[in-house]
Amino acid sequence: MKILHTSDWHVGKVLKGRSRLDEQKQVLAGVIEIARAERPDLVIVAGDLYDTAAPTPEATRLVTRALTALRRTGADVLAIGGNHDNGQALDALRPWAEAAGIVLRGSVREDPAEHVIDGVTADGERWQVAALPFLSQRYAVRAVEMYDLTPAEANQTYADHLGRLLGRLTEGFTEPDRVHLVTAHLTVVGASTGGGERDAHTVLGYAVPATVFPGNAHYVALGHLHRSQRVIGPCPVRYSGSPLAVDFGEQENIPSVTLVEVTATTAAQIREVPVPAAVPLRTVRGTLAQLAEAEAPEGWLRVFVREQPRAGLREEVQELLPNALEIRIDPELVPAPGSGTRTAQRAGRSPRQLFGDYLDSKGHTDQGVRELFDELLEGVER
Repeated sequence: MKILHTSDWHVGKVLKGRSRLDEQKQVLAGVIEIARAERPDLVIVAGDLYDTAAPTPEATRLVTRALTALRRTGADVLAIGGNHDNGQALDALRPWAEAAGIVLRGSVREDPAEHVIDGVTADGERWQVAALPFLSQRYAVRAVEMYDLTPAEANQTYADHLGRLLGRLTEGFTEPDRVHLVTAHLTVVGASTGGGERDAHTVLGYAVPATVFPGNAHYVALGHLHRSQRVIGPCPVRYSGSPLAVDFGEQENIPSVTLVEVTATTAAQIREVPVPAAVPLRTVRGTLAQLAEAEAPEGWLRVFVREQPRAGLREEVQELLPNALEIRIDPELVPAPGSGTRTAQRAGRSPRQLFGDYLDSKGHTDQGVRELFDELLEGVER
């Protein structure tokens, strides 16, 4: 059978106040075109369909249409909830999904059978997927309690909880004539973050060892980390990565989906397929003169300006580079904390003196900024 593995669409993501819905439409259209060309038997979307738990109607429309279009390629489609998704809201869409022939699992249910999905390809290859949506530490404890574990078992680490849950869901991975698959939205110890994930859910407290996955799984399709990568484990374990770089920390990532060909008796053959139409994210550095002379790269820009801070600098950069969404003073020019600058003492000092000390500590030499502060202060004191 052939599997198309994708994840972390983050539909609705806004970059520095700029909507990227048109880009997201183009990227998902690219994923659908890959599915049409490759004709997979199964499409797995491993979480974070949305960027927020309260997606806009436009974002919801795009996700549901994309899932429907993937189903119309002839593939079975399975999608799970990620940490950015509202699991219960996704579950509320299950009647629509079932009518469309799509399997949607937003959150963990009391019946473990809800998370074990069986299917057969057009060529008669039988498969089974253990599907585990994202679980926070708090809900991991509740989930293991649902599955009638003892109090001692419930009082374990997050990794223990996930291991026990996956063990329960993969108990049926024993039939030799069936392809056994796992999909989950989580962090595996040793994997490389893509640069743009929220730190709260990628710290080691939420990480699990690859040993939580069963050795008899033919393939594990993961979501959560945005960089496409293989993870060393007892079976083939892989992150598909995000098909669109969600912020400048991911500008070096190569957006792609993962194609897997496997049978019950042969090892998984894995390849990456790049996703077209993604607008690149670039970082440029230089003085105003250098930025004016250089040819502006294509895509959205993060600019590190090699100039001392002054009023109007941002506007000058934006005039030179209209696609600049983020503009900062180059970190190399910013004094390091505790680098010897005198910290202003507040007692007995006027607001003008304190503000002047602050500007000095940050390397601001523009007299116009000080004069503007004086005008604002006079307006407040009247």
